[in-house]
Amino acid sequence: MADFSGYLARDEVYDGPFCVLSAVANRRYRRLAFRVLDRNPTQQDVHAFLAEFQGQLRLRQLTVRGITTDGAPWYPRPLAALWPDARHQVCAFHILKEILQAVLHAVAKLRKELAACLPKQPRGRPDRQRCPPARRVARPKQRVADLFEHRHLFAQHHRTAAERELLTRLTRGLPPWRALRDLMDEVYRLFDRRCKTATALTRRGKLRRRLCRLKRLGRTLDKLKSPNLEKALVFLDDRLLPSTSNAVERGNRRFRKAQKSISSVRTKQHLEQRIALDMQREQRAKGQRRTLETLHQARSKRE
Repeated sequence: MADFSGYLARDEVYDGPFCVLSAVANRRYRRLAFRVLDRNPTQQDVHAFLAEFQGQLRLRQLTVRGITTDGAPWYPRPLAALWPDARHQVCAFHILKEILQAVLHAVAKLRKELAACLPKQPRGRPDRQRCPPARRVARPKQRVADLFEHRHLFAQHHRTAAERELLTRLTRGLPPWRALRDLMDEVYRLFDRRCKTATALTRRGKLRRRLCRLKRLGRTLDKLKSPNLEKALVFLDDRLLPSTSNAVERGNRRFRKAQKSISSVRTKQHLEQRIALDMQREQRAKGQRRTLETLHQARSKRE
């Protein structure tokens, strides 16, 4: 904790019946504390774990300025009790993921409505007097197929000029589709570092009022009204506060990858030993890099 910046990332990872609580330095990507539980965590478990970690910080006269979590319900009360002055940031990646899923669901709903309006042809050889021309049926079908193939353009953040032109052509004459894409552009603007939280909240209010006018979508985009969206914008007022919990997620991914190579029965003691070895590897990483650089320099001089 010698270079602790005051910003934490909190998350948990599950492995069978076990749950691993972790506290990671959000700017240094180092696990500082962990606890292995043989059950699902509760607020009492989280509070006890964080209280013990707070005691270690007080011994070193360190303070916490900001904490990033994934929006789980058992974090707000313990964090408010232990660090009332620290900023609580909900991971923006998790919030955007939920919104993107809702947008893609809305795209699927509109596409099904468009496909249901296509003129139907009876089976067998078409009759020119009763059936519409084949072109009137083939073109709308191809348009529905293109909307399905390029549905990612409604959720994609950065698009090329060709992708913008393609989306404009596909949504010509379909106002709800274009409004859906404009909504996603406004959502991405909320998380722009160049504005403050107050500005983002004002934009969020305009976005919600605009959403109320899209009655065809119903409750598909209710994720935009989630209270966690406001908590995901806290990082705009603090330049040093990371917007995501990628620091702890990276350690969790490394833990899952290491657990895949184990075929024996896992116990709580084995999990604690494995995480302790991983923390030791992180502690020695800086010295290992220096050793490798020294060896490379010595080898280049010999050559």
